[in-house]
Amino acid sequence: MKLTNETALIASLLGNKAIEQIPRFAAVQNEIAKHVTYPIPFLPIQLNQTIADIPQDYSDVELWINDKKKDEANQFFPFSFRSSKEENWYLLPWEPLINISVSNTIAFRKVAKAGKNLIGTIKERWSTDDYQITITGAFYGPKQMGSPAETYPRQEMEKLRDYLLTPEAIEVKCEPLQILNINRIVITDVSFPFTKGENVQAYEIRAVSDFPYQLIYKRKKVTLDVGMPTGSFDPNKV
Repeated sequence: MKLTNETALIASLLGNKAIEQIPRFAAVQNEIAKHVTYPIPFLPIQLNQTIADIPQDYSDVELWINDKKKDEANQFFPFSFRSSKEENWYLLPWEPLINISVSNTIAFRKVAKAGKNLIGTIKERWSTDDYQITITGAFYGPKQMGSPAETYPRQEMEKLRDYLLTPEAIEVKCEPLQILNINRIVITDVSFPFTKGENVQAYEIRAVSDFPYQLIYKRKKVTLDVGMPTGSFDPNKV
């Protein structure tokens, strides 16, 4: 690597508008943009550039194969589903983006003619609303190009469809949700926006948290002790 006065001057001019005043500079730039050239370093310095050799043991099919699914150990915040009828968890093969929001429900009461000694409102009732959870991610097919059966992530889409049609709360396992004591969610809607690429399908899941409540009161059976009977009792005289 050799840095001379001339190359240093040109390198400094590349970040300045003064280089645009050089005659034919714009014409040269436009002509270069029409052709695919080798990578040019940011500084005009003599560098030893090499081109990596691609292994020749790849077949034409393997060149279009997508990246493999990531297991739970290779994800930072893995997200898993499970219905009440399943024993095993379904792990989203590619780590999604998770947004969580919550708000408090407060009843405000205004005091009439409060004057300057009482400013603001009286907060009478305070409760926490459901957590709003948005899960955004994408599924990738096994190949980048080919027929729809070869490229589209049909298996993952069918699995997500089954969870969407489940008429019950779904168990979830994810570190940010567990910190907030969220172990079950109810899916409200799912959208599949247009995604560029034959093998890619984006999705967005909107759900709310679900905490179990005991709303049915069970009466306890109590035996009433009335004491020992006194006197005689003849059932025929009744």
